[in-house]
Amino acid sequence: MNMACEIIAVCNQKGGVGKTTTAVNLAASLAYRNRKVLLIDLDAQGNATTGSGIDKNAFEWGTYHILTGETDIKNTILHSETGHYDIIASNRDLTGIEVQLIHKPAREMCLKTALAEIRENYDYVLIDCPPTLSLLLLNGLAAADSILIPMVCEYYALEGISDLLATIRKVRQTINPKLDILGVVFTMFTTQNKLSQDVSSQLRNHFEQRVFRTTIPRNVRLAEAPSFGMPALAYDDKAKGTQAYLDLADEIMGFKRATSSASYLKKVLMF
Repeated sequence: MNMACEIIAVCNQKGGVGKTTTAVNLAASLAYRNRKVLLIDLDAQGNATTGSGIDKNAFEWGTYHILTGETDIKNTILHSETGHYDIIASNRDLTGIEVQLIHKPAREMCLKTALAEIRENYDYVLIDCPPTLSLLLLNGLAAADSILIPMVCEYYALEGISDLLATIRKVRQTINPKLDILGVVFTMFTTQNKLSQDVSSQLRNHFEQRVFRTTIPRNVRLAEAPSFGMPALAYDDKAKGTQAYLDLADEIMGFKRATSSASYLKKVLMF
C-alpha cells in the first residue's frame, strides 16, 4: 500500500454547503498540480459524475457495482477529460443499495476493501459522500483516512456540523478508529456578511488549526460550470472561485501534520 496516498471523504450532513462543488473542483485542482487523483461519486444524485463530464445514464460499471461486488473496482474507473482525473461514477441505482447489502457481512467496509486494490495508484482519493446518514456515508467514512468538511457560515450550518461530528465520533468508536479530521473549508463565503464573520470566528476557535486559510467565495462561474460538464478550472481558469480551489489544493498538499491527538479530537467531537 502506498502510504503517500490520502483518502479524503468530502462530507457534511447538511445539504447546500458546496460539498460536490468542493469534491469536483478540488479533484481538478490537485490534478492540475500534477497529482494522480481518483474521485469517487458516492451520492445517488450523481452530481459529481455529471460535473466531471460523464453521462450518469450511460456508463456500464460504477460505485453501485463495487458495493454489490458485481465487478472488480478496476473495471469501474473512468477518466474525466475536462477535469483530468479518474472517476468512479454513480447514478440513481445507488438509491437501492441499502436493500441490496442488508444481509452482506461487513457491509460498511465494501468500499474500503475494494480501494485497497488500487490505492497505491493515486496520490489522492476524494470521496463525494451523500448528505444523509446512510450505509453509503458509512462506507465513505470507513474507507477514508480523513474528512474535509465544507461549511457555509450560517446558523443552520452549525446544527449540521453537530450532527456530522456525532457521526464521526460513532464511526471512530466502531468501524474506523483512525479516522481524522483534515479540516474545515468555508464555502460560498461573503466577507461583508456579519453573520458569516461571527460563525467563522466561532468555528475557527473550535477547530483551531484545522480551519483552512483558503475560503471559497460565492462565485457565478462555480455555479455555471457543472451545467457544462466540467470543473470551474476548465470552464474559466481566471475566475475567483477557480483560483480559490487551486489555493485550497496547494494548502492541502502542504499540510504536513501528525494524526490528531486524542485530546484534540475529544474536544472537537464534543461540539
